[in-house]
Amino acid sequence: MASKTAVIAWGSGEDGQLGIGNNEEKEWVCAIKSLHSETVRSIVAGSRNSLAICQDGKLFTWGWNQRGTLGHPPESKTENVPSQVKALANVKIVQAAIGGWHCLAVDDQGRAYAWGGNEYGQCGEEPERKDDPGRPLRRDIVIPQRCASKLSVRQVAAGGTHSVVLTREGHVWTWGQPWPPGDIKQISTPVRVQGLERVKSIAVGAFHNLALLEDGVLWAWGNNEYGQLGTGDTQPRSQPIPVQGLSGLTLIDIAAGGWHSTVLTDEGEVFGWGRGEHGRLGFGDDKSSKMVPQRVQLLVGEGIVQVSCGGTHSVALTRDGRMFSFGRGDHGRLGYGRKVTTGHPSEVPINLPPPRNLSSSEADGRWCAKLVACGGRHTLAIVEWHESEQLN
Repeated sequence: MASKTAVIAWGSGEDGQLGIGNNEEKEWVCAIKSLHSETVRSIVAGSRNSLAICQDGKLFTWGWNQRGTLGHPPESKTENVPSQVKALANVKIVQAAIGGWHCLAVDDQGRAYAWGGNEYGQCGEEPERKDDPGRPLRRDIVIPQRCASKLSVRQVAAGGTHSVVLTREGHVWTWGQPWPPGDIKQISTPVRVQGLERVKSIAVGAFHNLALLEDGVLWAWGNNEYGQLGTGDTQPRSQPIPVQGLSGLTLIDIAAGGWHSTVLTDEGEVFGWGRGEHGRLGFGDDKSSKMVPQRVQLLVGEGIVQVSCGGTHSVALTRDGRMFSFGRGDHGRLGYGRKVTTGHPSEVPINLPPPRNLSSSEADGRWCAKLVACGGRHTLAIVEWHESEQLN
């Protein structure tokens, strides 16, 4: 990497998802050394695997690979060092997503790609049919291939077993199995989500979906078992419905965890709703689920610029590059050396040595986080070295 930036990881490493060359868990942050020579612009943490996108459009993957989730045929069950996805080497990837066991990516031309598990058609290809029992044969897609080829895509998002894309026209399309298994017949051809126009961004949890419109209104649809749609009830919705309790706020970012949701306002305030177990919403000692968005008081005044939601934990990033984690603490996924489960946000220390070959004036500074990504049981972040003058 441009030596003044680094990609860091912490939490469970049992599937190699930390990318640090071993499968140990880390309760403090550590640098992914093999990415030092790359300029990484974004990262994604999945349930058991990870990916990084570089400034030049290269895509690196690591972690669990039993279903082809790393974009190449599985030679071993897990890989603990990032490797480039060769099949996408000739295109410039700009954004990507990881679902339950499939991945999506989009290039600078608006072309979408999918790979990994495809038993529900979530990679956009018809699962092969078996002759006798009529059950589809699971056929994983181990080499990335085009999906939603008729659409010009701006953003991809992936759920447990379904895929969602936002097109350059501001429309949302979806395919795969959007409900918990057994609930509905899956579709492998993209279908447009009706009633959504001029969509600015999308976020997808295990089985729920969020869409933020250009006019600032947030819509939600899908599974609602824990109130993660923010509709004031726990009724599932097959069509989008406006999220309650956000009027008068200017929303600038959205995030969806497995069963919880968050929004960020232009004033740096966070609102959370959905499943509250383990304290993943950040409401202190209150670990109950919320059916409508509530302000996260414990982060008020911190100037939050991004929130990432994982399976059972969340991390908020401040304007001055600090990270606060909360939720389930086992496997070290909160990153501050204690495996406590808590709804009280605590700062994640970025205790890395300063970059090499700094002048004495540059050596006086600290690491600032720029982007954070929460997975199932691990977290990734991009950090940048800021000299003390830059900090003031």
